[in-house]
Amino acid sequence: MVDQAHLLFELGTEELPPKALKQLSASLKENFTLGLEQANLGHAEIESYATPRRLALLIRDCAVRQPDREIDRRGPAIKAAFDEAGNPTKAAEGFARSCNTTVDQLQRLETDKGEWLSYRIHETGKPAVDLLPEIATQALNRLPIPKRMRWGDSEAQFVRPVHWLTFIHGEQVVPCEILDAQSDRLTYGHRFHHPEAITIYNPEDYSSVLQDLGYVIPSFEERREKIHSLVEKSAAEVAATADFDPDLLDEVTALNEWPVAISASFEERFLEVPQEALVATMKGHQKYFPLFNGDGELMNQFVTIANIESPKPKIIREGNERVIRPRLADAMFFWQQDGKVRLEDHLQSLKKVVFQNKLGSMYEKSERVADLAKQISSHIQGNPELAQRAGLLSRCDLMTHMVGEFPSMQGVMGRYQALRDGEDPELAQALDEFYMPRFSGDQLPQTKTGIAISLAEKLDTLIGIFGIGLKPTGDKDPFALRRTALGALRIIREHSLTLDLRELLDAVSHSMSGKLTETAVVDEVHQFMMDRLRGIYIDDGVSIDLFQAVAEVEPGNLADFDRRINAMNDFSKLPEAESLSAANKRIRNILKKSEEQLAQRADPSLFQDDAERTLANKLDELTPQAQPLFERGEYTQGLKILAGLKEPVDHFFDQVMVMTDDTTVRNNRLTLLKQLEGLFLSVADISRLQTQEGHK
Repeated sequence: MVDQAHLLFELGTEELPPKALKQLSASLKENFTLGLEQANLGHAEIESYATPRRLALLIRDCAVRQPDREIDRRGPAIKAAFDEAGNPTKAAEGFARSCNTTVDQLQRLETDKGEWLSYRIHETGKPAVDLLPEIATQALNRLPIPKRMRWGDSEAQFVRPVHWLTFIHGEQVVPCEILDAQSDRLTYGHRFHHPEAITIYNPEDYSSVLQDLGYVIPSFEERREKIHSLVEKSAAEVAATADFDPDLLDEVTALNEWPVAISASFEERFLEVPQEALVATMKGHQKYFPLFNGDGELMNQFVTIANIESPKPKIIREGNERVIRPRLADAMFFWQQDGKVRLEDHLQSLKKVVFQNKLGSMYEKSERVADLAKQISSHIQGNPELAQRAGLLSRCDLMTHMVGEFPSMQGVMGRYQALRDGEDPELAQALDEFYMPRFSGDQLPQTKTGIAISLAEKLDTLIGIFGIGLKPTGDKDPFALRRTALGALRIIREHSLTLDLRELLDAVSHSMSGKLTETAVVDEVHQFMMDRLRGIYIDDGVSIDLFQAVAEVEPGNLADFDRRINAMNDFSKLPEAESLSAANKRIRNILKKSEEQLAQRADPSLFQDDAERTLANKLDELTPQAQPLFERGEYTQGLKILAGLKEPVDHFFDQVMVMTDDTTVRNNRLTLLKQLEGLFLSVADISRLQTQEGHK
């Protein structure tokens, strides 16, 4: 008897949503696999297939039935199963009846919690053919479909109308009806090349039969790779490179079953329009692959993928050229119309656009951003006046026809229009950088003017939205404040800006005086950003305790914060680190218990023990060496010097009773310890540090 056989499941539909196809396919595989595991049906590799008109799985070596198994049913405890005379109670008799046996046929099961009655049942495994329909149904029900639809008189609900169901296990059709489709061994090929039914006799032949006979490449990845290769070859023929946007490539793959590349072109006059708008038109509306020359400039050529092998590809090419022409003409019209006015001419219209009801108009926000950008620019050796003007113009492109038609042109259009207006090139570049980073991992603004206005914009948004009580909660962040904070932190940190973050937040809060309702907004936003900063460092491999050690001393700027983090990371690897960290924890606890007003320096005349004299002398020796290094931000070298305190600190705690009854002596010893703690606090609170040894 055959124990296992290949299994094929295919659901044939009307054209599935292209942007959702990959997710639907992955979810089907995941949920079908889960169903097999829950049913205890063993299997080997599972291959998924997805085209516009089908979702399919090939499960290799799927068990034809569940394995038999022995099940121990546990009944009542022995104490409850028999009375004092040893006769079975009603509990024991009831359990025996439920097992279709008698009490004398029951077994006893000993556990660490006592002894119980039990009964071993032999359960025969069910045939896979009886289980697979429910597994498939549940897998389909769990697909991430926001809104299911009905069609005709059917009560079945799915993302698209279902036309066929191929369900074969080995040589046998799995008899069932799912979504009003009756299972069979029939599939269907390409809608035009081979619309007739194709019989699948062996599941493992599915892919090759569809490809060889049906003009369908069922594998999403194979089809994607072929499209990439076809476009690349077409581009090479005209000495160009293609824009292989991964999302575009996925969407085109989801639109085609039998891809064929068609090269086409448009009139050169359209190249007058900013290439980003032309690219957005080709990719967003038509799903074309734009081509670029060796200098990265857009060419008046593109590649489209047809879902048919036509004997007259010229007709397809001309059709696509005809379709794209009016869209490009619209883009040119918008570009020409926008050129009739300057960016600054849009400033007044921003007064009519609300940023947020409680925070005023876009014009007011632009003014605030301009003023803060001027302040930031002066701190980073930029051009304050240029930054202020860039801040004022930063949102003007929102009022252009081009951005109205192509929202992705925000900033980009500002750059083009500023250059057309004759503005300073750095200001023009900054209007594009204003939105950077647009997403995780995106490039940062590089010009000082761009840095200033981008950072000012983000801090203004954070203070404003927090200040009216709309901070993020849980997984809800409608204003994308987490992304905004991360962007601001990346700009400051990766450009090593010596800006006082709290000072900037105070300035923003002051500029919104009268609009904010939250009194502690600066503290809230600062903590919110520190939480994001902690996440950045953790992602970089920095431990939480190391981060907290530095955060505790509140460095004035993130560049300094970064230097301290690096220094503490190096210090934590020194052999002296563990002992000095433990000593600082002890010092912290001792000082917390003292309510005395301590002097600035310990009095040597009050020392009674050689260990405290030695520690004081070592502090006097090392402090003048380390302190200047700390003041210059050379924390690593300074901490290496302080590592020399390990031995005298250890001897001090071994030999000296700090909390002696003599108040004068006690306070002098506490002062010595406070001096020691303060020296380390010049860098970080090392009492919080978990050393390499401590992590083991």
